[in-house]
Amino acid sequence: MKRKKFIQLSAFGSIGLTLPFSTLLNSCTDKVTVDPHSPEFRTLTYNLLRDWCDGLIQTQVMDSKDPARQGMFICPACNKVHGRMMDAVYPLLAMAKYTGDKKYLESGIAVMEWAKNVTLPSGAWSNDLNPKSWNGITVFGAISLAEALHYHGDLLDDNRRKQWTDRLEKAADFVYEKFPSIDATNVNYGATTIYALNLIGKMLNKPAYISRSKELANEIKPYFTNPNHFLYGEIKPSAHKLSAKKLPGIDLGYNVEESLNNIVLYAVHENDQELLELLDKSLSTHLEFMLPDGGWDNGWGTRMFKWTYWGSRTCDGSQPALVLMADRNPVLGTAAVKYTELLKRCTNKGLLHGGIHYVSHGIKPCIHHTFAHSKPLAHLLDNWEELPKIDTSTPLPRSVADGIKHYKEIDTSLFARGDWRGTVTAYDAIYKDGHYRQATGGAISLLYHNKVGLLLAASMAEYKLVESLNQQPNPGEDFPFTPRVETRFDGKWYSNIFDRTALITSEDTDGKINIDAECKLTDHNNEVVEETASDFNLTYQVSETEFQIIAKTNQKISTETAFVVPIISPNNEAVNQVSTNEITLQKPEGLVRITSSVPLKIKEMKKDRIFNMVPGAEAIPILAFFEKNTNKVEITIQVS
Repeated sequence: MKRKKFIQLSAFGSIGLTLPFSTLLNSCTDKVTVDPHSPEFRTLTYNLLRDWCDGLIQTQVMDSKDPARQGMFICPACNKVHGRMMDAVYPLLAMAKYTGDKKYLESGIAVMEWAKNVTLPSGAWSNDLNPKSWNGITVFGAISLAEALHYHGDLLDDNRRKQWTDRLEKAADFVYEKFPSIDATNVNYGATTIYALNLIGKMLNKPAYISRSKELANEIKPYFTNPNHFLYGEIKPSAHKLSAKKLPGIDLGYNVEESLNNIVLYAVHENDQELLELLDKSLSTHLEFMLPDGGWDNGWGTRMFKWTYWGSRTCDGSQPALVLMADRNPVLGTAAVKYTELLKRCTNKGLLHGGIHYVSHGIKPCIHHTFAHSKPLAHLLDNWEELPKIDTSTPLPRSVADGIKHYKEIDTSLFARGDWRGTVTAYDAIYKDGHYRQATGGAISLLYHNKVGLLLAASMAEYKLVESLNQQPNPGEDFPFTPRVETRFDGKWYSNIFDRTALITSEDTDGKINIDAECKLTDHNNEVVEETASDFNLTYQVSETEFQIIAKTNQKISTETAFVVPIISPNNEAVNQVSTNEITLQKPEGLVRITSSVPLKIKEMKKDRIFNMVPGAEAIPILAFFEKNTNKVEITIQVS
């Protein structure tokens, strides 16, 4: 894209025409306002970016004589140094240009200088202070530095601009060697390299970079699945690994917040019509997993260990892909606004929190979320005049959906009836060997109601720090949020949410949706329980007025067995055990009523709610135990 005129905002949120930076530093009184397209969305984007930049500055060390600390952001949540913090250089320089406030420029320079602490002889940056840590993240830092120089390099003196340009060239040389093909590692790196080499190649006049980016762009086209055009490749040890069901590794969070973004940026820049058509189809599919409030339904994804309701914790954010393709599909503009509004709701004291209930549960935010998600906002603002007009008149697919759709590539079904929206999954692809289990086993991985919002949301079966530098420890007890049948015997825990052989079928007749799952109770080693009933049928029935779960078995139940329903709820909502078989939950928008054919029990907790980092929410753990000589449990959820 061509270089844009720089913009600033008045105190009232209107957009001002560009003034030289020296003028902005001296005076912000002479402003000529214009009437941009999509002014409400532009104001939302600007205000959120400014809030995040201010939040980052509040954590920054600016008065230390220790070069290992000077300029770094101190993470409020993690007892570790996030080596990628220099990604913030681009949004900080952008905010310096927009506001004329030199504190943003000083902050951006300081964090870029700090990055010398994670600089390697190869030209790479390391993910943390350990020089042996993952260095592939250099591709993200290179894009941020390149965009900072491209759009705002005139804020720097000649010497610093040359130093940073030389540093960019070294980083780009490393990326060129590190990712020669799409399948060098997870697909998100190859996808990001497409845009990185194209952008930097044109900036530095490196034809080899541009040629490689075009080669990678052609190479990635077969990575879109049939028939639904998911992008696959988020799985170890090979992007092409298939599960026992012959399913590829797909993660919605990484796709919408990282990979598709960078492919779109390249395709728009190069006007690659074949790739744009493919991206249009892919984004349309991915958008079917966006909830009406802008949340992303990724309880089934291979990398859901980093899932938070708004996306994926260390990715950049989905706005560029959504906005740049909105001229082809206007609903993508609606999605961009809804998604950004959700990010704003999850922001507190200038930092993006990793879930909808971090604040209510007293969980501190990791700064990684903020510095990563700031970059797309700056990119939008720097290119606003070339973006399609954005409005919210076209409803999201899931806002108006009705019926069932099964996605064979992920063995997952979405359902919608009345105000109910939900997901049932038997997806068996695992990110890498070990107990890294997203929702599976015929579980309902998400339930949403248009009136009261999120009601059920999956977590990892067992919370693991799959990426210890990129995840926060789970506070308190590790209690999974995925609704499930479970039993325990001889110290082992068995549940359908470990079963990778489950089968799901569905039908929609007489106004009622039925989704059936045939599953087994297994442990995390996939061993089936033998001492009690192991084979269960789960039926999810959805009508205009209620959602029902029916769990039954034809085998004898000889150990304590329960169906567990963790209802998503912050701790300020009133819970009432109306009777042995009924519990109500008063949400601001309505009353949630849970009834059962057997007694309901709320699990004892140390606090008012249990919390799970995936997806960053609080819940009330409700248990319905199978009674003696009764092989069936029926649970009904209604909203009034």
